[in-house]
Amino acid sequence: MSGGNNATISMPGPGWGPGWAMLWPDAFDNFQLDIVGLLAILGEGSVAANAQVAALSNLSFLPRLMPAPQALLWPIRKVTLEPTTKATVTAVEAGNNKDHIHHVASVLLSKAEEMPKHMVRCVKISKDNRMPTTTSRSDRFLRGQPGKAKARAQTQSPLATPSVKVKAFGPLAMVTLLGCLLSITLFTLSIVFGDGMSTIASILLSLLTTLTGIGNSWTLKLPTRSAGSAPPGDTVIRYPNGSFLVIKCDEDVARELFFAPEEIDYMVTSTAAYRLISLSGTLILMLGVIALANARLELQFAWAGAYVIINAAYWVGAAVPPRLHWDFSCYALEEQGVASGSANPNFTQALWRAIMLTQSTDWVTNGKAAPRTKVWDAWLLKAEEQSQFAKEQPGIVQDPYWKDNGKVWATKDEWDAKGAWDTLNRDRNNIA
Repeated sequence: MSGGNNATISMPGPGWGPGWAMLWPDAFDNFQLDIVGLLAILGEGSVAANAQVAALSNLSFLPRLMPAPQALLWPIRKVTLEPTTKATVTAVEAGNNKDHIHHVASVLLSKAEEMPKHMVRCVKISKDNRMPTTTSRSDRFLRGQPGKAKARAQTQSPLATPSVKVKAFGPLAMVTLLGCLLSITLFTLSIVFGDGMSTIASILLSLLTTLTGIGNSWTLKLPTRSAGSAPPGDTVIRYPNGSFLVIKCDEDVARELFFAPEEIDYMVTSTAAYRLISLSGTLILMLGVIALANARLELQFAWAGAYVIINAAYWVGAAVPPRLHWDFSCYALEEQGVASGSANPNFTQALWRAIMLTQSTDWVTNGKAAPRTKVWDAWLLKAEEQSQFAKEQPGIVQDPYWKDNGKVWATKDEWDAKGAWDTLNRDRNNIA
């Protein structure tokens, strides 16, 4: 067992001369690592960053070493995925409007957040018809995907699997397996050294992660729509820097990604049962830390090293782009371009390009993309009239963010959107 926590104070000699000396442990048994228990509860931010997506995988049930398990012992669970990007999302035809981008869509289109000021891009999103219509063993065992019967209740198709999944062997899976390996190593070392308290600590702190996995395991509940062909669901995303992303898709895709709530379907549905799990987990964590504080010094060194390693792994997992954790193979993304390029010198020109791609100005009004003044109203009428001349034609997308589908949009004669607005504004001022 570790020794007592007696503090030795070195007092400086006269004038900080020969009477003063730096104290160092003079024997291995004099090291004190009782504070190693604190390492078990550090790193909460790294764990919480990807807690929800990690709980989509059945690997979350594995007993393993994990820093800051209290980050998963929420008193109240979230019922939806939190939006991650502030932007205005407007449906071109349906008129739906949101002041944020849903979490899944934000991750899928994360490259768009890098667009500079006044840039306009267009991407076509469709369901990949090559996706299998049955749930594989990998989906059921590793990803925690439901079988065919439950899939019918979560998707539009009676055969299709849920669209969005966690990657079976992504960064989070690697971190989880590393934690399991460290847990097995510490348990083995505890047995070899004959340290009962370290053995208890390894059992308690490892089983705690299984308990939190049970309490937080969930599947993504996708929106459903009555059978029939899906109408157009084109959507425009307007970012705070004045850039636009035009989405060409059907209504099913638009509902899934942008407008229907991303509901969380927990395995443990009872709130009372979850709170009991959370309470039990809290008690197990405290008992595990107490046991760890009474482990032999050699084992405490091993625990300290293991927590340093797993904390670093979770930090890396939180630092990598979120899209590396998700499997979006159900979607096919193809970028369409503007013949004259995606960059624009001002907001008026950028807005015109977005109108040209949608051939409508209704979304501009619904999404409050332009001021409601007589000049702007007159300009929007002209812009919609000019947009009807826009045609899709073969071409190469300049610096595409996604796969280039070899199509660009262009008008016969390039309309000077800013010049038209200036003329309308000048005429309005002359009348006034």
